Amino acid sequence: MRRTKHRRKSKFFIPVRYIFIVLAVLCFAGAFLSLTFNLKGGPLNTVAEAIFVPMQKGMNGIGTYLNNQSDHFQTLSEVQDDNKKLKSKITELTTENSTLKLEQYELDNLRKLYALDQKYPSYKKVGARVIAKDAGNWFSTFTIDKGKADGIKVDMNVIANGGLVGIVIDVGKHSAIVRSIIDDRSSVSGMLLSTSDRCMVNGNLKTMTEKQAIEFSILKDEKNMAAVGDQVVTSQISDLYLQGILIGYVSSITKDANNLTKKGTITPVVDFEHLEEVLIILQKKDIK
Repeated sequence: MRRTKHRRKSKFFIPVRYIFIVLAVLCFAGAFLSLTFNLKGGPLNTVAEAIFVPMQKGMNGIGTYLNNQSDHFQTLSEVQDDNKKLKSKITELTTENSTLKLEQYELDNLRKLYALDQKYPSYKKVGARVIAKDAGNWFSTFTIDKGKADGIKVDMNVIANGGLVGIVIDVGKHSAIVRSIIDDRSSVSGMLLSTSDRCMVNGNLKTMTEKQAIEFSILKDEKNMAAVGDQVVTSQISDLYLQGILIGYVSSITKDANNLTKKGTITPVVDFEHLEEVLIILQKKDIK
């Protein structure tokens, strides 16, 4: 039997880096010889050109590539730095914009309070912020940041948004509690400006929730002139509220069962879902 001889395949391997080093040395050697001996023409020069010129081109290409990569990484780093600066600037501008909006919002509120103050110039007033309220959507009773130290007393009238908010029912040294006219326990003597006929305005949170309105009753409209849209203000016979403060506008009106008086609803001029600042009239109703 013949024995088949298996030749082992050569595993001789030269690392690429060594080949690269050898080629580089040859390239530099060729350049050195060319400069030293000033070889022009001839077989040696031809061989040198055939071998070393492509090598030099390759080396130049590698150098150019590495240089481009360096520029690329430098540019990327600069872009990242610029991006960080841009994000920081955006954050700064966003903060400034929010601050300006808040300042503008507060300025608008102050202008509204000033306009309201001018609407009732005969009364001395002090401004206050709402700092707490009862549970629920409506500001039926709430707390303000002014109290006895600021001259606030029980039964003082509170106004905002162009009209009547309610009345002070309890006072501490630096705070006070206000009951608004939409509260179920509130009752105000009102009057229609168009006819001078009086009525009773009663708070009703259920009606506020369903119709965004409060109720009025016992309106004596003998000339049948009352109509939707009429202004309702506090009347002169109220024992707690100063005369002539706007309550709201008639939104519905019907006859009572006795056909002698009328009832209906009033849309308050004050936004009782969003109360932030109010004015307290420091003058109380003078009952003689």
